[in-house]
Amino acid sequence: MTSENPIQADVPPSGTGCVECLEGNGWWFHLRRCAQCGHIGCCDTSPAQHATAHFRSTGHPIIQSFEPGEDWYWDFTTEEAGSGPELAPATSRPADQPVPGPAGAVPPDWRTKINR
Repeated sequence: MTSENPIQADVPPSGTGCVECLEGNGWWFHLRRCAQCGHIGCCDTSPAQHATAHFRSTGHPIIQSFEPGEDWYWDFTTEEAGSGPELAPATSRPADQPVPGPAGAVPPDWRTKINR
């Protein structure tokens, strides 16, 4: 696959949580994985919406859910959900990682801070 391919199934995820939230002591609701470079970002329900910001800054159009038991894809350019190949492990955040997460960073009033 070339670097222009929006899905590179052999690229591992960047970690177990949103890169930017972890760096900035933030928190997330759900996680999304860039299917091209493996970047883990937080979903649009999360306060910072880092998965969408990653698409806007890189042009990488396809994400996959990084939640246990979910394997759907989303294409930012067509705004359509779909399916695709299995990506390199790990295919989700750790099952024992809390939602929202990460542990210790989520404010008590988190429900008032999510995007709906």
